Amino acid sequence: MTSDPGRQIPVVERAGCADIADLRHLYYAVYGPHYPVALGTDPAEMARLIQDPHTVWLVARCPRSNALVGSAAVHGEPGSRLGRLEGLAVHPDHRGGGLAARLTERLCERTLGTGRLDSVYATVRTVSAGPQRVVAHCGFRPMGLLANAVALGSRESLALYARHSPGVLERRVPVPEVPAPLAPLLRTVERGLSISYAGTRVAPPSPALPAPPSPAPASGVRLELIEAPAFVRRRFDEHFPDAAQWFYPLHTPNTLLAAADGSFEVYACLNRSGGYCALLAGYPSATAAAHLEALTHALTRAGAGYVEALVPLAHLAALSAFLSQGFLPSALYPAMRREGDDRFHDYVVMSRTAEQIDFRGMVVDAPLQPYLDAYVSAWSSRYLPVQPVPPLPEVAP
Repeated sequence: MTSDPGRQIPVVERAGCADIADLRHLYYAVYGPHYPVALGTDPAEMARLIQDPHTVWLVARCPRSNALVGSAAVHGEPGSRLGRLEGLAVHPDHRGGGLAARLTERLCERTLGTGRLDSVYATVRTVSAGPQRVVAHCGFRPMGLLANAVALGSRESLALYARHSPGVLERRVPVPEVPAPLAPLLRTVERGLSISYAGTRVAPPSPALPAPPSPAPASGVRLELIEAPAFVRRRFDEHFPDAAQWFYPLHTPNTLLAAADGSFEVYACLNRSGGYCALLAGYPSATAAAHLEALTHALTRAGAGYVEALVPLAHLAALSAFLSQGFLPSALYPAMRREGDDRFHDYVVMSRTAEQIDFRGMVVDAPLQPYLDAYVSAWSSRYLPVQPVPPLPEVAP
């Protein structure tokens, strides 16, 4: 140990392309060989993000050795005022000194409250309480639980956290009605964020469908799965030339699921290494929604043990369609999408997993616990229906 510990405080600065090799070593030291994000593994993508004007990427290095010991980035995209905190990593030898919180706070200072972004979100691991406490210390608040969301060696659940710029939550567009299964999540968000859904009615629950059989798809539609990112993106742009027609920030379609008869197409972002998939848009949307069961099974066979979709809280019919096909309300993101200059729309993350959830393996800090409780309640209501117990027959004396 040096006699001057202050000289060993890591220096935080912008990442440069010369740091890519050291960054890859850092992410390997922190996550091992199973990190499924290109930000820490793909040199070409890392170089693109470092030079991207919509991304702020910071690194921390020791002043004497120049060793890179920490990294974090907020990634945005053109035309959007929403960012994603990602790649937060601190070398195992430098943990416990507040470096993760320091990196996170520096990023928020440069993006939130400056007119650059309206909110920043993060998906946080639940294998320990440490990552949750880091983002909570920096003003992020939990929004929900994404059960079985990613494969990092084994299947892990993530927590969704977000931090808003001042005044954003007060400018949300009211939602008149939501399906009944979303009520516990809304109540949890009300308490956690001190916002109100007092004017939102709860719709009567739709008739419950039986648990879907596995592995056979529920409908007779035959699907073709096409993984050709450039082709998929061109075709997606043909169907959705206007960004207002769809909304799934920071996700690019790389997979097309098309009905063999040409009746509909669904665009998705599939990550095989992480074992997850996001459903981005369907064309026509109503026809695609009628085949969610077949779509989910096709993606499961392609290696996606977790499938999610982002649905506006105000779209009652769309939410009901996902609920009827076994998707659960996992998280609620208030004021996620800006409309015009001063109004914001809430969105719900609907998710479904094909693998068994090990709730015992989750470590949740106190602010996240109500979201775990809400998810477990929704999961048990969907997959563990309570059967009435017949009365015992009377026994003659």
